[in-house]
Amino acid sequence: MSSDEFRAALSRLAAGVVLVTAHDPDSGARGEAVGMTATAFVSVSLDPPLVMVSLREGSRMDDLLAEQPQWAVSLLAESQRHIAGRFAMKGRVSDRLLFEDVPHTPGRITGAPLIGGALATLECRTEQRVPAGDHTLVIGRVLAATLPSDGEPLAYYRGRYRRLG
Repeated sequence: MSSDEFRAALSRLAAGVVLVTAHDPDSGARGEAVGMTATAFVSVSLDPPLVMVSLREGSRMDDLLAEQPQWAVSLLAESQRHIAGRFAMKGRVSDRLLFEDVPHTPGRITGAPLIGGALATLECRTEQRVPAGDHTLVIGRVLAATLPSDGEPLAYYRGRYRRLG
């Protein structure tokens, strides 16, 4: 099977869209917020509360989470499509500029940015990293969860952001 066939088949699986964030304490005088859009995000366990995100091996987020065990996830609302697109761009500008006009607050536990208007936010600590082909599966224990907003979720299906219904 070719990678194009595999990609086409899995594009038919609808996925939620999240923004994975972390605070990079080694970037600049006060550190820097770092973020990336992900659709490969799942709940793993209720007891203990675990989630998993798949990161492209060698990406900035993969490298950062190899050193920084605390991170966050914001489950994006349909109205936040522009945020998902911004943090998914290839050859993008610096993370500092990407966060510049995106409402966010540092997580109380992790210091990672929590996106304002998200349907839910999770603060996590890495429990395990599993190499998987050209990705790393990062399993995190959820340390805190908030439900800051109601609304419709942002979905990703057949290569595009979609709304449900």
